Amino acid sequence: MALDRIEKLIEKYFEAETSIAEEKELKEYFASSDVAPPLKQYQPLFGYVVQTKQEQFNATIPLNTKKRNSVVWLSVAASVVVLLGVSLFTYHYFNQPKSNDLGTIDDPEVAFRETQKALAIISEHVNKGIGSMSYLNEYEQSKNRIFKK
Repeated sequence: MALDRIEKLIEKYFEAETSIAEEKELKEYFASSDVAPPLKQYQPLFGYVVQTKQEQFNATIPLNTKKRNSVVWLSVAASVVVLLGVSLFTYHYFNQPKSNDLGTIDDPEVAFRETQKALAIISEHVNKGIGSMSYLNEYEQSKNRIFKK
């Protein structure tokens, strides 16, 4: 009778229809020493759970403290690099020779020619900008034709 019940419980177990109490009954049956010979093949399956509950982790986990030490040295090195960069920048900035000569030209004719060169360069760039504005005008006219106001 008990053998039939255990066989039915095993069938229900493999169909995932057992309750927790029925699974507990199966574990207790297969943990005992009087398992029927036709059911011995299932004993490792249910005995595994009992065996794993008894296992304990006994290995020691080494703590790596060297990483923490390297982080400290890395932050110190970074702060030294930043401090060195700031100090070099201020040294070069404040030790530049101060020049009040802003390109002053005493001869009026030379000054006139230099001014004409500068204005020609500016005019050339402004004309390029105005040329690209014609594309915007075409776009605006096309848009107005499509979307009539």
